[in-house]
Amino acid sequence: MNENKYFLVPLIADYLDFLKNIKGLSENTTSSYKRDLNKFSKFSEASGVNDFKMLKEEICSTWIADLFQKNISARSIQRHISSAKGFFSYLKKSGLIIDSPFELINSPKSPSHLPNILSPEEVSQLLNFKPKNAQEKRDLAIIELIYSSGLRVSEAVNSNITDFEENKSFLRVLGKGSKTRLVPVGRFAQIAIDEWLNERKKLSTKDEALFVNLRGGRISARSVQEKIKNIALMQGLPPVNPHMLRHSFATHLLESSGDLRSIQELLGHSSLSTTQIYTRLDYQHLIKVYENSHPRAHKKNAEN
Repeated sequence: MNENKYFLVPLIADYLDFLKNIKGLSENTTSSYKRDLNKFSKFSEASGVNDFKMLKEEICSTWIADLFQKNISARSIQRHISSAKGFFSYLKKSGLIIDSPFELINSPKSPSHLPNILSPEEVSQLLNFKPKNAQEKRDLAIIELIYSSGLRVSEAVNSNITDFEENKSFLRVLGKGSKTRLVPVGRFAQIAIDEWLNERKKLSTKDEALFVNLRGGRISARSVQEKIKNIALMQGLPPVNPHMLRHSFATHLLESSGDLRSIQELLGHSSLSTTQIYTRLDYQHLIKVYENSHPRAHKKNAEN
């Protein structure tokens, strides 16, 4: 009978005995640990994880993403992560594993309010804007780039033409703390940027800025905020700001990929600066995920 048990099940039982008999935790507390760890065990088993070698940080991140998608509260997810961290710390101290797959996993903060995001339908409505002149082509390119790559507005306006790599498939971004990261640029954003650059050539400017105003100087973040808000209103949407596009990028990509750690790295969050040493992102995979999740991609598939 025991031979048919998933490999984590007896270890979880040992850990619960340790908590109850050695640490002296109450029945209610150990029951809470049991529920959380059984959820992780079932998720790992369903994911095809058969031993500790296969139990990587990616599985843990995907499990947390799955909890988010089930609308479990941040406070509850904090408890799930705490339970898992305690369990794997116990296994490490017992000499069963060398490193805990939860070691670099951070618990989500309990936000006072959730960030405002656009639904895929609202993003489609916003991006369906038809530019009539050079200025509007620039504005659409900015919107597409921010949504495509999850940029901060400051990162978008500070980008230069020379920051592109591999025929505009990637953009080198200077983020907070003067840290540089490489982000993928989606196909729809590339098209919008090319259309803007064709107009930009006609302007008399020596500035290397990717996005310039009609006088040839680098466009300001304040101006971008105003442009995006006005376009959203023109498209029949409530006021939209650049950070809503960034949040929408992260949310829609998370729904498509379930890869929290990679998304956090793409966003340039400083808390993952250590993780970046150990992780190399599959950018091509993320580009494909972005294009498949882009509202226009769904529309194109429906037409075909």
